[in-house]
Amino acid sequence: MIWERGARAFWPLATLMAFGVAALALGAVAALPDAVLPWLVGLWLLAVIAAAGRGGWLFRRVRPAEAVARLDGTLPGRPLIALADRPAIGGDGPLWQAHLAQMRDAAMAARAVRPDADLAPRDPYALRLAGMVALVMALIFGGGGQVGQGLRAIAATVNPLVAGTALPTGPQWEGWAEPPAYTRRPTIYLNAWAEGQPLDLPKGSAVSFRLYGGGAEVMQDIGPATGDDPTAPAFRAEQSGSITVAGWRLDVTVLPDAAPVIRAGAAPTRRADGRMIQDFEAEDDHGIVLAQAQIALDLEAVDRRFGLAIAPEPREAVALDLPLPRGDRRAVQGQLAEDLSRHPWANLPVRITLRAVDGIEQVGQSDPMALALPGRRFFNPFAATLIEMRRDLLWSRDNAGRTAEILRAVTWQPDGFVADDLYAELRGAVGLLEGGALAPDDRDRLAEALWEAAVQLEDGGLADALQRMRAAQERLSEAIRNGASPDEIQRLMDELREATEAYTDMLAQQSQQQDQTDSPDRGGQQGQTITGDQIQQMMDEIQRLMNEGRMAEAEALLEQFNRMMENLQVQQSQSQGQGEGQQGSQPMNRLADTLREQQQLSDEAFRDMQRQFGQGEQPGESGDSLADRQRSLREDLGQQQGLMPGQGSPEGDAARRQLDEAGRAMEEAEQALRDGDPGQALQRQADAIQSMREGMRALGDMLAQQGQEGQQGEQGQDGQQPGQQPGQTAEGGPGRQPYQGRPMLDPLGRESSGGGNVITNGDPLAEGADPARRARDLLDEIRRRSGQPDRPQDERDYLGRLLDRF
Repeated sequence: MIWERGARAFWPLATLMAFGVAALALGAVAALPDAVLPWLVGLWLLAVIAAAGRGGWLFRRVRPAEAVARLDGTLPGRPLIALADRPAIGGDGPLWQAHLAQMRDAAMAARAVRPDADLAPRDPYALRLAGMVALVMALIFGGGGQVGQGLRAIAATVNPLVAGTALPTGPQWEGWAEPPAYTRRPTIYLNAWAEGQPLDLPKGSAVSFRLYGGGAEVMQDIGPATGDDPTAPAFRAEQSGSITVAGWRLDVTVLPDAAPVIRAGAAPTRRADGRMIQDFEAEDDHGIVLAQAQIALDLEAVDRRFGLAIAPEPREAVALDLPLPRGDRRAVQGQLAEDLSRHPWANLPVRITLRAVDGIEQVGQSDPMALALPGRRFFNPFAATLIEMRRDLLWSRDNAGRTAEILRAVTWQPDGFVADDLYAELRGAVGLLEGGALAPDDRDRLAEALWEAAVQLEDGGLADALQRMRAAQERLSEAIRNGASPDEIQRLMDELREATEAYTDMLAQQSQQQDQTDSPDRGGQQGQTITGDQIQQMMDEIQRLMNEGRMAEAEALLEQFNRMMENLQVQQSQSQGQGEGQQGSQPMNRLADTLREQQQLSDEAFRDMQRQFGQGEQPGESGDSLADRQRSLREDLGQQQGLMPGQGSPEGDAARRQLDEAGRAMEEAEQALRDGDPGQALQRQADAIQSMREGMRALGDMLAQQGQEGQQGEQGQDGQQPGQQPGQTAEGGPGRQPYQGRPMLDPLGRESSGGGNVITNGDPLAEGADPARRARDLLDEIRRRSGQPDRPQDERDYLGRLLDRF
């Protein structure tokens, strides 16, 4: 009822106020002529005063009795008033009580009355609705600048002296500078930029202004205009210059966008399986968008004999996308791994050019490298012949007749030379080649058949043996994950042993047949070797873990065993002594990998903390992701501890203690990352790195000592002291020396170099080439950053704690 009476009394005043605000916000007041404006403003003020007086005269306070009567009028029988009545005659008899009960029931149905101001008869022209629409439009499309202009116009017409006074108005102009999106730079609000301070903008930045009133004008010489609206000028920054608007000057330096630079590492290498490996580095001032390796046939360098003597069929260059990280791409280091063994240009001269593209499609290229395209090589004479015929067919279909003649010749008298199924396939290929014009699809299917036949001849039953071993590995892994019974797991373990023995025997036979000097390129390094005894030791360790109920560790070790069996060269156990010149130790190498990953994780955590401090963000998903990676590293370190040799020796126990400390530090770092405390996480990660280094030193000392003892034992076995019996130690006691006569080998067949401070794979990760100089460089960098006042206070406090500690 209060709202109804207020709306009826003051709706003219509200409508006038809405029209006035809308006229100011939408710029109607500033657009009126100076001669008309004061009269209209005066009339509006008089109308406002009259409407306010009218409203005050008509508005009446709502009394409680009026509210009860309003509510009672909505109920049948007016029960509220009836409940207050008293009987005139008869007293409070049963009939009267029944009447009151009926009224009480009717009163319980009372509900709040919906308000109804009934303004339509009072405002037949709907002026109130027009005022409401005008106010909404002003709130959406109006601005503070128009309001200020309208107030200044009113003040100027009323009293010219007031026009020069400082009224609370909005800015005369606003400006923005938006760098290109690929630069990942934020938009700059030019009104907040200090006058006289130079502004650096990347080339191609979009600069735009919005002018309020007629007194502002933009003058610039930094680039072409991109808009026609005089009240909203816009242009693109292409060259250094200045911008002037309403007496405000801004010197702009346009930063040129340098073209990306990409460099290839060493010449591509070929793995034993024919996969091409190419290292590369790329950099750009704002980031690489796309990187490719383009491979083109070097026709001039091809030995144009035999099937390559005729002109080749046209074939497009090969474009391989180089792997790029998801984050910062300003400096990229990566490696391309691609299997091009089936490509027609495999093992032929090609030119490889690396190409990088940035955000504005500038292109950088490396110098072309001339080399033979890495691919699989075949050493079986018949398989090599089939691969050469396949290459000739893919070179040109005009070689179909020559290929048919050679295939007919090599399949003559196949008994004992070619298997029946393979002979049938090759004879069918001869018929297809001699059947007339060869279509491209038929050519491709025939090339695939020749490839499969060559692989079958080259590998023999090796592929089938590998498939059986993989199937046994998968069945055992599935049984472990699904909680199979011990009998089922033991049966699957026996199947894996049999399949592994068959695979290693066949692989060893194949390696003996091949000339090692004609083996695929290895980049100047010897292949890693593992003996049958060491495979047996690793499988025994898997068996032990399963017997102890440590299924998770057994599954992890089984996965490592799977990868090892597919990637390593295997030799018979009787050739144990042939690997003594090799370097490396499985525990040391795995610890080196874990240490490297821990250092990378610590660096990422530090960069994440810098981003949070610089942007005022709170730790979120990035912290949880880093914590998950920290947990994975901790679990991997725990598995490595269970496989470390030297249990019971002083050095081995010292190494385990240090790795236990590293594990605890990793666990605390993980919790700190989840709690959003990057400073504590970085400190505990540094403790974990230090403990791992100490553990690697102890492990290296132990392996060096065991290697020396093995060499002494070998010398004693070759020339035993008088009175010493075979099978006795140098002290004369009986003992079993499993590593006597050969170096200390881990389950993967690698040995330690005897040093404790350099990782045996040649990577001085534990200490670096010059630890003292590295430490000095780090301290100098920490001091430099801690002295920069523009860095966040939290970061400088953290750097100060580092200086206090180290």
